Amino acid sequence: MENREKVVLCGANSYEEKYYFNKKFDNLPEEVQQELQIMCVLYTEDVGGILMLEFDEDGNLQFQVIVDDGDYLFDEIGSELKIKQYQTEKRDLLEKLELYYKTFFLSQE
Repeated sequence: MENREKVVLCGANSYEEKYYFNKKFDNLPEEVQQELQIMCVLYTEDVGGILMLEFDEDGNLQFQVIVDDGDYLFDEIGSELKIKQYQTEKRDLLEKLELYYKTFFLSQE
């Protein structure tokens, strides 16, 4: 069985105040890229830490949260609530991104 790694779509880092977008996905519409940037940056401004949206080996889009050990300002409850909010409010976008990834990167029907 082939072991594929996770592929990062985008992410934001509150510690370095940086946003990252994977150039492999440059052909996504500009509005989608902007919406992803807004989501990630707002998340890190609200709760702190690092948020990455990444595709697992099956093409499912996952929210990956990383927190520095000494970050006592990180809002763990706020993090979970924000992710649930995104999964609800942005469900259509997230599902379309998964379909896009599975179709163009995993070559699934």
